[in-house]
Amino acid sequence: MLEPLRQGLPPLDPTAVSSAASCALPARFEAVRDARQFTRRTLDQWDLGDRFDDVCLVVSELVTNALRHAVPGAPRALGQEPPVRLHLMRWTERLVCAVRDPSNDSPVARDADDFSAESGRGLFLVDSFCDSWGWHPLAGTLSGKVVWALFRLQPAG
Repeated sequence: MLEPLRQGLPPLDPTAVSSAASCALPARFEAVRDARQFTRRTLDQWDLGDRFDDVCLVVSELVTNALRHAVPGAPRALGQEPPVRLHLMRWTERLVCAVRDPSNDSPVARDADDFSAESGRGLFLVDSFCDSWGWHPLAGTLSGKVVWALFRLQPAG
């Protein structure tokens, strides 16, 4: 089990966000494709299409983990919004991908020794392709957690 990584995310002033977008994802594995398409459209709108491959891989892993591990056991009221939400936030020199899910369980990083395994390498890939990542439980009336990945961007110019 991983402890919440609150200090891993550099201080980012929410008022300084230059762009933000989010989408709700239903509890079915086809939602991973929807998340990739949403990421492609959003990064293209932000002129960050050159970062798509790395960001898309991380988004795919985070959404897959949420659908596989967080959604099945989470209680859900009828008519409630889809249980997983993808957020993309851009600052001048940073991009954050955050996936919210209804589980209070921490992400579990497995040993990446067996590279022939069909699953279990998701967080290893996330760690390999982004600059930092972490998670934190939701506060207040919200239950669940957010798993985030940060990408440093080249300054414009």
